[in-house]
Amino acid sequence: MVIVCVCALGAVSAAGAQPTTKALSVKLERHVASLRHHQQVIRFFDRNGWLLTDSRFGAEARRQLALHTERERATRRKMGRVRTDLKSARVQERRRQQVRRLAALKSAPPRRAICEVFGRQHCDDALAVAHCESRLRVAAQNGQYLGLFQMGSSERRRYGHGASAYEQAKAAHAYFVASGRDWSPWTCKPWW
Repeated sequence: MVIVCVCALGAVSAAGAQPTTKALSVKLERHVASLRHHQQVIRFFDRNGWLLTDSRFGAEARRQLALHTERERATRRKMGRVRTDLKSARVQERRRQQVRRLAALKSAPPRRAICEVFGRQHCDDALAVAHCESRLRVAAQNGQYLGLFQMGSSERRRYGHGASAYEQAKAAHAYFVASGRDWSPWTCKPWW
């Protein structure tokens, strides 16, 4: 009895699941192949129009032409729906990837979070400043100054702050950009 219930539950959850981009791509490829076949038959009758009027083949040729013409239209409609679904599935997949990436960044160690936020160009400088300011400790505190980059209360209100290295690096980067990308707001400079 339990096995039947579990199987039924699996069938219900699988039925409600959205098709993957790979499954939709395969479906689209099948429709494209089908469309080509129908177009090939229609072109054949365009080139061999005599078959449509020949007393021996005319009835079947006209039936085949009408059948493939209708199936071509239907296949184009199906392709349109699959393309729309595929576009939607790709957008959803990108969103899921962004969520996974952000979740990984929020738990990233300080060095990785800082380099991810500041990018290659400013990674080394940002690491030098953060190391000088806090020894790369997220929980560092010196009076009102908190975090990796020891941002004051007014800067935290303006640019944000958080418990993770990623959130603190993001706030420091916003402050860095707003100040002209020259590290002037920080006591520690990358060249010291």
